Amino acid sequence: MSLDTLFGLQGKLAVVTGGARGLGLGIARGLARAGADLVLLDRTASKEAESELSSLGVRVRSLQADLADAAGLAETARRVLEASEGRADILVNNAGLQRRVNWDQHTQADWDIQLDVNLRAAFVLSQQLGAAMAQRGAGKIINIASIRSIAASPAALGYGVSKAGLAQLTRSLAVALAPAGVQVNAIAPGYMQTALTAALSGDATASASALSRVPAGRWGRPDDLQGLAVFLSSAASDYVTGALIPCDGGFLAC
Repeated sequence: MSLDTLFGLQGKLAVVTGGARGLGLGIARGLARAGADLVLLDRTASKEAESELSSLGVRVRSLQADLADAAGLAETARRVLEASEGRADILVNNAGLQRRVNWDQHTQADWDIQLDVNLRAAFVLSQQLGAAMAQRGAGKIINIASIRSIAASPAALGYGVSKAGLAQLTRSLAVALAPAGVQVNAIAPGYMQTALTAALSGDATASASALSRVPAGRWGRPDDLQGLAVFLSSAASDYVTGALIPCDGGFLAC
Protein backbone atom coordinates (compact mmCIF):
# COMPACT_ATOMS: atom_id res chain seq x y z
CA MET A 1 0.00 0.00 0.00
CA SER A 2 1.42 3.41 -0.97
CA LEU A 3 1.80 6.18 1.60
CA ASP A 4 -0.81 8.19 -0.28
CA THR A 5 -3.27 5.35 0.18
CA LEU A 6 -2.21 4.66 3.76
CA PHE A 7 -2.63 8.26 4.94
CA GLY A 8 -5.02 9.61 2.31
CA LEU A 9 -8.62 10.50 3.19
CA GLN A 10 -10.08 10.88 -0.29
CA GLY A 11 -13.72 9.83 -0.33
CA LYS A 12 -14.03 10.17 3.46
CA LEU A 13 -16.34 12.53 5.32
CA ALA A 14 -15.21 14.08 8.60
CA VAL A 15 -17.37 15.83 11.19
CA VAL A 16 -15.40 18.32 13.30
CA THR A 17 -17.05 20.01 16.28
CA GLY A 18 -15.79 23.50 16.98
CA GLY A 19 -14.36 23.29 13.50
CA ALA A 20 -14.70 26.93 12.49
CA ARG A 21 -11.90 28.29 14.67
CA GLY A 22 -8.94 27.46 16.88
CA LEU A 23 -7.80 23.87 17.22
CA GLY A 24 -10.82 22.61 15.30
CA LEU A 25 -9.95 24.68 12.26
CA GLY A 26 -6.34 23.53 12.43
CA ILE A 27 -7.49 19.91 12.49
CA ALA A 28 -9.99 20.52 9.68
CA ARG A 29 -7.19 21.96 7.54
CA GLY A 30 -5.17 18.77 7.93
CA LEU A 31 -8.13 16.52 7.11
CA ALA A 32 -9.00 18.62 4.06
CA ARG A 33 -5.40 18.56 2.83
CA ALA A 34 -5.55 14.77 3.07
CA GLY A 35 -8.71 14.79 0.93
CA ALA A 36 -11.61 14.51 3.40
CA ASP A 37 -14.90 16.32 2.87
CA LEU A 38 -16.05 18.18 5.98
CA VAL A 39 -19.05 18.97 8.12
CA LEU A 40 -18.17 21.73 10.59
CA LEU A 41 -20.30 21.95 13.72
CA ASP A 42 -19.90 25.24 15.57
CA ARG A 43 -21.83 27.77 17.66
CA THR A 44 -21.52 30.35 14.89
CA ALA A 45 -21.19 29.99 11.15
CA SER A 46 -17.89 31.05 9.62
CA LYS A 47 -17.88 31.83 5.91
CA GLU A 48 -14.14 32.47 6.21
CA ALA A 49 -13.48 28.93 7.46
CA GLU A 50 -15.75 27.45 4.80
CA SER A 51 -14.03 29.45 2.07
CA GLU A 52 -10.53 28.56 3.26
CA LEU A 53 -11.26 24.85 3.54
CA SER A 54 -13.20 24.68 0.28
CA SER A 55 -10.19 26.19 -1.50
CA LEU A 56 -8.34 22.98 -0.63
CA GLY A 57 -10.56 21.11 -3.09
CA VAL A 58 -13.03 19.44 -0.72
CA ARG A 59 -16.74 19.87 0.00
CA VAL A 60 -17.50 21.75 3.21
CA ARG A 61 -20.82 22.15 5.00
CA SER A 62 -21.41 24.11 8.21
CA LEU A 63 -24.00 23.47 10.92
CA GLN A 64 -24.74 25.78 13.83
CA ALA A 65 -25.43 24.25 17.23
CA ASP A 66 -24.88 25.08 20.88
CA LEU A 67 -23.35 22.01 22.49
CA ALA A 68 -23.99 23.53 25.92
CA ASP A 69 -27.69 22.84 25.31
CA ALA A 70 -27.85 19.37 26.87
CA ALA A 71 -31.53 18.96 26.03
CA GLY A 72 -30.82 19.63 22.35
CA LEU A 73 -27.89 17.25 21.89
CA ALA A 74 -29.96 14.39 20.49
CA GLU A 75 -31.42 16.73 17.87
CA THR A 76 -27.94 18.05 17.08
CA ALA A 77 -26.71 14.48 16.56
CA ARG A 78 -29.69 13.83 14.26
CA ARG A 79 -28.86 16.95 12.20
CA VAL A 80 -25.21 15.88 11.91
CA LEU A 81 -26.24 12.43 10.69
CA GLU A 82 -28.58 14.07 8.19
CA ALA A 83 -25.90 16.50 6.97
CA SER A 84 -23.46 13.63 6.52
CA GLU A 85 -26.10 11.45 4.86
CA GLY A 86 -25.48 8.89 7.60
CA ARG A 87 -21.99 8.20 6.33
CA ALA A 88 -19.65 10.11 8.62
CA ASP A 89 -16.37 8.19 8.44
CA ILE A 90 -14.59 10.39 11.00
CA LEU A 91 -15.84 12.25 14.07
CA VAL A 92 -13.56 14.74 15.80
CA ASN A 93 -14.95 15.81 19.17
CA ASN A 94 -12.99 19.03 19.50
CA ALA A 95 -15.45 21.64 20.82
CA GLY A 96 -14.58 22.69 24.35
CA LEU A 97 -14.45 25.54 26.81
CA GLN A 98 -12.60 26.37 29.98
CA ARG A 99 -13.44 28.42 33.05
CA ARG A 100 -10.20 29.48 34.76
CA VAL A 101 -10.98 30.32 38.37
CA ASN A 102 -9.55 29.24 41.69
CA TRP A 103 -10.99 25.94 42.89
CA ASP A 104 -12.88 27.45 45.85
CA GLN A 105 -14.59 29.99 43.58
CA HIS A 106 -15.71 27.42 41.03
CA THR A 107 -19.50 27.74 40.65
CA GLN A 108 -22.04 25.07 39.83
CA ALA A 109 -22.69 26.88 36.54
CA ASP A 110 -18.96 26.75 35.69
CA TRP A 111 -18.94 23.04 36.44
CA ASP A 112 -22.09 22.22 34.48
CA ILE A 113 -21.23 24.01 31.25
CA GLN A 114 -17.73 22.49 31.06
CA LEU A 115 -19.04 18.98 31.66
CA ASP A 116 -21.85 19.53 29.15
CA VAL A 117 -19.70 20.86 26.30
CA ASN A 118 -16.45 18.99 26.92
CA LEU A 119 -17.82 15.59 27.87
CA ARG A 120 -21.58 15.11 27.50
CA ALA A 121 -21.65 16.40 23.90
CA ALA A 122 -18.75 14.12 22.94
CA PHE A 123 -20.58 11.14 24.42
CA VAL A 124 -23.88 11.83 22.67
CA LEU A 125 -22.31 12.48 19.27
CA SER A 126 -20.01 9.46 19.62
CA GLN A 127 -22.94 7.27 20.61
CA GLN A 128 -25.07 8.30 17.64
CA LEU A 129 -22.41 8.53 14.94
CA GLY A 130 -20.48 5.59 16.38
CA ALA A 131 -23.56 3.38 16.03
CA ALA A 132 -23.75 4.27 12.32
CA MET A 133 -20.03 3.55 11.92
CA ALA A 134 -20.41 0.20 13.65
CA GLN A 135 -23.21 -0.78 11.28
CA ARG A 136 -20.91 -0.09 8.34
CA GLY A 137 -17.98 -1.89 10.02
CA ALA A 138 -15.55 1.04 9.91
CA GLY A 139 -14.99 4.49 11.37
CA LYS A 140 -12.71 6.75 13.37
CA ILE A 141 -13.56 8.80 16.46
CA ILE A 142 -10.98 11.28 17.72
CA ASN A 143 -11.51 13.06 21.03
CA ILE A 144 -9.52 16.21 21.77
CA ALA A 145 -8.54 15.70 25.37
CA SER A 146 -5.82 17.74 27.12
CA ILE A 147 -2.71 17.55 29.23
CA ARG A 148 -5.27 18.32 31.96
CA SER A 149 -6.66 14.83 31.41
CA ILE A 150 -3.56 13.76 33.35
CA ALA A 151 -1.85 16.75 35.00
CA ALA A 152 -3.93 18.69 37.52
CA SER A 153 -4.45 22.45 37.63
CA PRO A 154 -6.38 23.97 40.57
CA ALA A 155 -7.27 26.94 38.34
CA ALA A 156 -8.86 24.63 35.76
CA LEU A 157 -10.72 22.21 38.03
CA GLY A 158 -13.90 21.57 36.05
CA TYR A 159 -11.99 21.62 32.77
CA GLY A 160 -9.53 19.01 34.03
CA VAL A 161 -12.28 16.75 35.33
CA SER A 162 -14.15 16.99 32.02
CA LYS A 163 -11.00 16.18 30.03
CA ALA A 164 -10.09 13.28 32.33
CA GLY A 165 -13.60 11.98 31.72
CA LEU A 166 -13.05 12.35 27.98
CA ALA A 167 -9.91 10.23 28.22
CA GLN A 168 -11.86 7.48 29.99
CA LEU A 169 -14.72 7.80 27.49
CA THR A 170 -12.12 7.26 24.75
CA ARG A 171 -10.87 4.04 26.34
CA SER A 172 -14.36 2.72 27.06
CA LEU A 173 -15.67 3.41 23.56
CA ALA A 174 -12.49 1.96 22.04
CA VAL A 175 -13.15 -1.35 23.78
CA ALA A 176 -16.85 -1.29 22.94
CA LEU A 177 -16.42 -0.47 19.24
CA ALA A 178 -13.24 -2.38 18.36
CA PRO A 179 -15.12 -5.58 17.42
CA ALA A 180 -17.12 -3.53 14.90
CA GLY A 181 -13.99 -2.16 13.22
CA VAL A 182 -14.22 1.36 14.69
CA GLN A 183 -11.15 2.96 16.29
CA VAL A 184 -11.47 5.55 19.07
CA ASN A 185 -8.46 7.59 20.15
CA ALA A 186 -7.66 10.90 21.82
CA ILE A 187 -5.14 13.68 21.31
CA ALA A 188 -3.94 15.56 24.40
CA PRO A 189 -2.83 19.06 23.38
CA GLY A 190 -0.63 21.07 25.70
CA TYR A 191 -0.38 24.85 25.85
CA MET A 192 -1.96 25.91 22.56
CA GLN A 193 -2.26 29.49 21.37
CA THR A 194 -5.97 30.00 20.69
CA ALA A 195 -8.78 32.30 21.81
CA LEU A 196 -9.36 29.87 24.70
CA THR A 197 -5.90 30.60 26.13
CA ALA A 198 -5.59 34.25 25.06
CA ALA A 199 -5.61 35.59 28.63
CA LEU A 200 -2.75 33.27 29.58
CA SER A 201 -0.64 33.59 26.44
CA GLY A 202 -1.16 37.36 26.38
CA ASP A 203 0.19 37.84 29.90
CA ALA A 204 3.99 37.92 29.67
CA THR A 205 4.54 36.66 33.22
CA ALA A 206 1.94 33.90 33.03
CA SER A 207 3.11 32.85 29.57
CA ALA A 208 6.75 32.60 30.70
CA SER A 209 5.67 30.53 33.69
CA ALA A 210 3.72 28.15 31.47
CA LEU A 211 6.51 27.77 28.93
CA SER A 212 9.05 27.07 31.68
CA ARG A 213 7.37 23.64 31.88
CA VAL A 214 7.43 23.02 28.11
CA PRO A 215 10.73 21.56 26.85
CA ALA A 216 10.01 22.75 23.29
CA GLY A 217 9.99 26.30 24.66
CA ARG A 218 7.04 27.61 22.66
CA TRP A 219 3.26 27.66 22.55
CA GLY A 220 1.63 25.10 20.33
CA ARG A 221 -0.29 26.15 17.23
CA PRO A 222 -3.56 24.70 15.86
CA ASP A 223 -1.73 23.38 12.80
CA ASP A 224 0.53 21.32 15.08
CA LEU A 225 -2.39 18.90 15.45
CA GLN A 226 -2.76 18.20 11.74
CA GLY A 227 -0.39 15.25 11.50
CA LEU A 228 -1.86 13.35 14.44
CA ALA A 229 -5.41 14.04 13.27
CA VAL A 230 -4.67 12.71 9.78
CA PHE A 231 -2.88 9.64 11.16
CA LEU A 232 -5.74 8.79 13.53
CA SER A 233 -8.30 9.33 10.74
CA SER A 234 -6.52 7.17 8.18
CA ALA A 235 -5.88 3.51 7.45
CA ALA A 236 -2.43 3.99 8.99
CA SER A 237 -4.03 3.77 12.45
CA ASP A 238 -6.32 0.80 11.88
CA TYR A 239 -4.64 -1.16 14.71
CA VAL A 240 -4.44 1.82 17.08
CA THR A 241 -7.35 2.26 19.48
CA GLY A 242 -7.86 3.47 23.04
CA ALA A 243 -4.73 5.66 22.89
CA LEU A 244 -4.22 9.10 24.43
CA ILE A 245 -1.45 10.76 22.40
CA PRO A 246 0.12 13.98 23.70
CA CYS A 247 0.89 16.93 21.44
CA ASP A 248 2.41 19.12 24.11
CA GLY A 249 6.00 20.03 23.32
CA GLY A 250 7.17 17.52 25.93
CA PHE A 251 5.11 18.80 28.90
CA LEU A 252 3.93 15.37 30.06
CA ALA A 253 7.43 13.91 29.70
CA CYS A 254 8.72 16.09 32.52
